[in-house]
Amino acid sequence: MTEKNPSAVLYATHDLRIEDRPVPEPAAGQVLVEVQAVGICGSDVHYYEHGRIGDFVVEQPMIIGHEAAGRICAVGAGVPESRLGELVAMEPGVPCRDCTECLAGRYNLCPDVVFFATPPVDGAISRFVVIDASFAHRAPDGVDAERASMAEPVSVGVWSCRKAGVGLGDRVLITGAGPIGLLAAQVARAFGASRIVVTDLSDFRLDAAAALGFETRRADSGETSEYDVLLECSGAAPAVTSGMRQMAPAGRVVLVGMGADTVPIEVPLIQGRELTVTGIFRYANCYPAALELIASGAVDVDSVITHRFPLAETEAAMTVNGREPNALKAMVLPQQ
Repeated sequence: MTEKNPSAVLYATHDLRIEDRPVPEPAAGQVLVEVQAVGICGSDVHYYEHGRIGDFVVEQPMIIGHEAAGRICAVGAGVPESRLGELVAMEPGVPCRDCTECLAGRYNLCPDVVFFATPPVDGAISRFVVIDASFAHRAPDGVDAERASMAEPVSVGVWSCRKAGVGLGDRVLITGAGPIGLLAAQVARAFGASRIVVTDLSDFRLDAAAALGFETRRADSGETSEYDVLLECSGAAPAVTSGMRQMAPAGRVVLVGMGADTVPIEVPLIQGRELTVTGIFRYANCYPAALELIASGAVDVDSVITHRFPLAETEAAMTVNGREPNALKAMVLPQQ
């Protein structure tokens, strides 16, 4: 192919450049996708601001972005040509499919997973990317590229609710009304939760949660209740502590948000109520469910997308949440 492939490349902290990269060719079992929409995730911003997340360090130029969707424009050997033209949501982590974790169905924990925009792997804010055909999920009818790209954060919500065992009649506390919290709350509702309360310190974000039909409360209100499930989506240590104190006996706590590296744990509380506390690392086998939830309208992703930028303005997309108090999810449109 002779087309250019402009890409958003992160060189170091606060050093993001738009440069042309070669158009990749799909290998056997892969597809080439013309990328149409990429959501900006908090992890993308963290790499931009800090150059690392835990042990993952940006040591060489890396294309940023992993919440992506687009149309298949070429296929590698072994992939049916009938897939040409499909609108697909790209699940960004391709595991080895042969290790102990993969064979146990926990491919999100595969030690050799190749994940978009996780150093040193290039991401998806490019005009063209290649991906394993099995991880290019066809979007249901009526789901456009922007909505399909949101299957990634919705999958985080699906995985969180599955880890918590959210079911009919559960009372669920969501701490943090950012994009993940708002999406996880909607997934919990779709899973049958009877009461969902969303907390935050931002009135704008609480209003967004209320507009989606959720009960809301300021995180610093001092109000308490009793819940069966805590989905902690803020990453704030006080939210973990206060949320756990509101768990009913046998309550389930899932740590979703990234923030404080350490938090105090009240051991007598966990022991006395037999609480289950776990974290999540990405997701596994969630994309089909996420796409169906979006297609059915059970999860409204449109209300979470607040800003859109052409590829040339990717840096503005990365920083909009720091500039605009009313920003939730920024979307980069690589074909513009």
